[in-house]
Formats: sequence, C-alpha cells, structure tokens
Amino acid sequence: MNNQKLDTELRFASLQEQTRRHFLQGCTTGMGALWLAMQGQANATPSRTYQPAHELQNPLSALPAPLPAKAKRVIFLHMIGAPSQLELFDYKPDLQKLDGKDCPQSFLEGKRFAFIQGTPKMLGPQYPFAKHGESGTWVSDRLPHLAKHVDDLCIIKTMQTDQFNHGPAQLMVHTGQARMGYPSIGSWTTWGLGTENENLPGFIVLLSGGRQPRVGKALWSGGFLPSVYQGVQCRSQGDPVLDISNPTGVTRDRRRAMLDTLNNINRRNYETFGDPETLTRIAQYEMAFRMQAAVPDAMDIRDEPAHVHEAYGTQPGKESFANNCLLARRLAERDVRFIQLFDWGWDSHGADKGEALNAGFKNKCEQIDRPISALLADLKQRGMLDDTLVVWSGEFGRTPMRENRGGGEMRFIGRDHNPGAFTMWMAGGGVKSGFTYGETDDVGYSAAINPVHLRDFHATMLHLLGFDHERLSYPFQGLNQKLTGVQPARVIKDVLA
Repeated sequence: MNNQKLDTELRFASLQEQTRRHFLQGCTTGMGALWLAMQGQANATPSRTYQPAHELQNPLSALPAPLPAKAKRVIFLHMIGAPSQLELFDYKPDLQKLDGKDCPQSFLEGKRFAFIQGTPKMLGPQYPFAKHGESGTWVSDRLPHLAKHVDDLCIIKTMQTDQFNHGPAQLMVHTGQARMGYPSIGSWTTWGLGTENENLPGFIVLLSGGRQPRVGKALWSGGFLPSVYQGVQCRSQGDPVLDISNPTGVTRDRRRAMLDTLNNINRRNYETFGDPETLTRIAQYEMAFRMQAAVPDAMDIRDEPAHVHEAYGTQPGKESFANNCLLARRLAERDVRFIQLFDWGWDSHGADKGEALNAGFKNKCEQIDRPISALLADLKQRGMLDDTLVVWSGEFGRTPMRENRGGGEMRFIGRDHNPGAFTMWMAGGGVKSGFTYGETDDVGYSAAINPVHLRDFHATMLHLLGFDHERLSYPFQGLNQKLTGVQPARVIKDVLA
C-alpha cells in the first residue's frame, strides 16, 4: 500500500470517528468564528475577561486570586422559604402601633402578592426586640444565642430582589438569574479559584429540614461551566455520598486498576476529539476514588469532643442543621472552598402547616440559633473567621401586613412575600463587624436608605474573594456571561473592613 493511499484511509477512519455532534459543533463554531472575525476586525478591543488557567489534567487545581482577597472560603447558610426580617433583625416599633389597622392602599397599588387579597390588616412584630453588644444591634428574642455575636456581624437590612416566588427568588440569590441553567456562586468560585484539598470536592452542599429546595439541584448547578464545578451534595446520616463505598467483592486495588484502564480510554478519546468534558470526566473519576477515603473521615462528627457537641447541639447519625453546621467547620478546616447549607421550612404563611409565625417559626429559630452561634465561635476560636466569609440569608423578605386569602381571619399568623426589603448578614472574610448597613421605611416594607440589589451583593462577595465581577466571565451563547449579569452592579464598599 503506497503512502498516499494509506494517508487517505487514515483520514477516512478519522472522519468515521467523528460523531454528528462533533461535526455540527465544528461547522457551527467555525462559521461563527469566521463571521465574528470579519465583523470585529475594525472594532477589536483588548479582552477584559478573566479566564482561570487550571492545570490541563486537574480542572480543580488551586489558583491564586487575581486581586487581593480577604476571604479564602465561603460558608453560605440559606434559610429556604424566607424568614421574616420583621421578627428577627428589622425592629419597627411604629409597625406595632399600626397592628390590626387596615393596610394603606398605597402599599397595595401596583404590587403583586402571592396570597394577599382585598384589604389586609397591618401586623405588628410578633416577638420582643432588644439591643445587644457594643454595637447596640436590635435582635429579637427568637435568636438569643446569635445575639451574643452581633459584634461579629455585618447586617444588611435593605436587600432587594426582582422575584416574589420562592423558586425564581432562590435562583436569583444563588445564580444571579431567575431561570435555570446558570452556574451557582459556588460554581463560579471553584471555577475561579479551584480547591486546595485534592481529596475533597471544592463545592459541597448540605441539606436539612426534610425537603430539597423547590428548584432542587439547580441551586448548586455548574450551569454552562464544566460540570466538575457543580456542587456535590453530601448527607449527614448514612453514606455521606451515595454509592461512595465499593460494591461487595471489589477491593480498592481492583478499583484502582479499573480506573486506570478507563482513564487511558478517556485520554485517547480526548486526544482524538479534544472535548474538555473528557478531562472533566477523568478528573471526576479520580476525585471519586480519593473521596472514598477522605469523605467518610471528614463527615464523621463522632470524634468531636463532648463540649463541641454540646455547643452545637449535634446528634451524630441524624440529619439536622446543627450537624451540618459542625460539618461546615470540619470541611472549612480541610480547605473546602465553598460550603453551602440549605435549611427547609421557613415559609411563614398563615396556614396550619407548621411554618406560621406563631407555630413553626419558633421551632425553626430554635433549630438554627445555637448551631450558628457555635459555628461563629468555633471559627473565631480557631483563627479561621478572618479568612472565612459566613453568609446568612433567605430569598426575599416579608410584608408588614398580614396576608389575607379572602377566607376571613386565620388561626395561624403569617406574612406574604416581599421582594422590596429583606435582611442578610455576613461575618468574617473582610467585612466590617458590628455594623449595620441600610435602613428600611418605618414599617419595614421597602428600602429607604442604601438599597442593595442581589447583583451588588454578588459583586461584593466576588470582590472579597479577589475578583472583579466585571472580568470574571465565561463565554456562552455569544456572550461573556457573568454572575452579576448585564445590568449595572457595584461593590458595597461601605461594608468592607
């Protein structure tokens, strides 16, 4: 066989290996690149984007932040269902004077509500408030343990969002968009910085409260980023990760040999097609192998001293928010980059669902008060709070008027959704301590001074991690996609230490 014929056959064999997807991908991106080159020659400008340069074989390799960073890691505590700021942090004595009176029409005109119909009654604070700490911060009696740490908190009272339904609003908090398919802030963080512990995922998710969020795993999705950056859900009872143990009869050595063979096949596939998802697959297989040893150790809280269990209120072997707070500290000290806790059960409507302000709300406060207090004290005592950013939030606020579904007085007291004002707090990681930012109006309905949109919060959070939110972007669907989107966003400099 002459060389020309051999070359022709090799080319034909290579084409046979091309899938329809690769063919279409090559054609469309090639034509698109040609068009963009023709259109952009006269208007070419230097790129202002930041693209992390991970090691080719390790997409989770640790990277230095491009800008000076105050926070190395994040612990994000999200209360699913939106706690009422008017019963926790935003004290409004004027609202108490209006309790039981008809809501002014100006509060209702042009507004959309989930459950309010007709003319509702105003609803005063349901629990007493008091000042705490040297900062004199108002906190209700529902959080007596956390109140002892107000001088470590940076409280923002004027958070705003565009959404008033739970699912889209939760997506806004965690992905910056109300639609599915976008990366969560944990994914952006691990994509930008990688992780310093090669044996654990860079982004770990812990759930409590008995249910998943309404939009499920979309809240910790990698979106259009390579899938290796999505959150890994772990459990605080049973196997930490499903199927983490080898099947009966499969030893660790045999598992290693199987993985080596599979990786060789995947590397040949990558050399042929150049698909970066193949490298992601290799990295995930290797991570899974290392996790089999590292995860059970990190997730086993039984070896913690008795005084630690007493402080957190933990019960080994059970699924609880307290257990997850202790796990968050253990994961943080093992250099996991982003640790996300979701706690279900904060949807405080006026219905007999165990979630109303005079029923389940009290129980939920009791479930989180001690563990969060212990977490802050634990991080501080270990010298980790300075470079760990702790965030607490819901997805929106609650109205100063009582919800009214048109069925008369309800036995259980609740408030409707309010995207115009809610409270979020941060601690450590480069934010001011014992500081409150922004003020709502006299009844806590809307932001009066220093409103903060979620885009501003995201920009600030990225700044603390060492990123310019305008530059951290990923090309997708013809646009350099950003966590803060295309609308203006600002770093809230007043909250920076």
